[in-house]
Amino acid sequence: TLTAPAPFADETSCQCQAPHEKLTIAQARLGTPADRPVRVYADGIFDLFHAGHARALMQAKTLFPNSYLLVGVCSDDLTHKFKGFTVMNETERYEALRHCRYVDEVIRDAPWTLTPEFLEKHKIDFVAHDDIPYSSAGSDDVYKHIKEAGMFVPTQRTEGISTSDIITRIVRDYDVYARRNLQRGYTAKELNVSFINEKKYRFQNQVDRMKEKVKNVEEKSKEFVYKVEEKSHDLIQKWEEKSREFIGNFLELFGPDGAWKQMFQERSGRMLQAFSPRQSPNSSPTRGRSPSRSPSPPWVINKTSPPSSPKAASASLSSMSEGDEDEK
Repeated sequence: TLTAPAPFADETSCQCQAPHEKLTIAQARLGTPADRPVRVYADGIFDLFHAGHARALMQAKTLFPNSYLLVGVCSDDLTHKFKGFTVMNETERYEALRHCRYVDEVIRDAPWTLTPEFLEKHKIDFVAHDDIPYSSAGSDDVYKHIKEAGMFVPTQRTEGISTSDIITRIVRDYDVYARRNLQRGYTAKELNVSFINEKKYRFQNQVDRMKEKVKNVEEKSKEFVYKVEEKSHDLIQKWEEKSREFIGNFLELFGPDGAWKQMFQERSGRMLQAFSPRQSPNSSPTRGRSPSRSPSPPWVINKTSPPSSPKAASASLSSMSEGDEDEK
């Protein structure tokens, strides 16, 4: 586990202790003893250290099974002379390299062109860099002599990112970054902004703040409307559930086969029974009459003995009338 930044070469004795016999690329790829790592050198400006730089160093570190990566960083004077002005100063660039996980040692104030003396001093086996010819300092390719000596190992560039691309974005969106830094407390003098541009940027910042407030109000209004719609939907759903429950209970009570009909039928039966009680039994005595005699109504004709002649019929009628007079 890495717990400290990579050391500087001029402050430590980071030297290979084993005899430094020359290696070929084939021998290095097969692997070397633990006490004889392959010393790989990569150099550059490393301004605005980004993922493209880190990926190149990762490739240089993993070229061989057992490797020790030395990274040379050119100073401000040398860089401004041959390449141009940098965004980060040399101290910032040195520190950026020290904290890259693939770097074992950082060489400050590295030379622009590699000399045999420099290679021998740091016991460098191979130089890692992309294979595109790098014309500078009056040379079509500053790594030409390294390639001829068989010490050059190519790496691949990461497309889509470079220090020049990042600087181009900053220049293109200069107004945006100037407004942002003014809003964060930087002065117009620190940003090298004129008085008129300062007022313009501050006014634009106020307009943006107003737009943001309006946007927040709109979002809150939409959220409120959404909550109201959600609440109303819940209320309607609950009302439908309650109404279905109420209708079901009503039909259960007052429907065709409901409890109310059964209860009404039971009560009506009880009332009819109360108003018209059952007749007394035939064996009960009749008030004012003898038990042995039960007269029949005068209009009832005895069917058992019909009169045989008109005379007999008149005789029976006269006897019935006499009987009635006796009762009176």
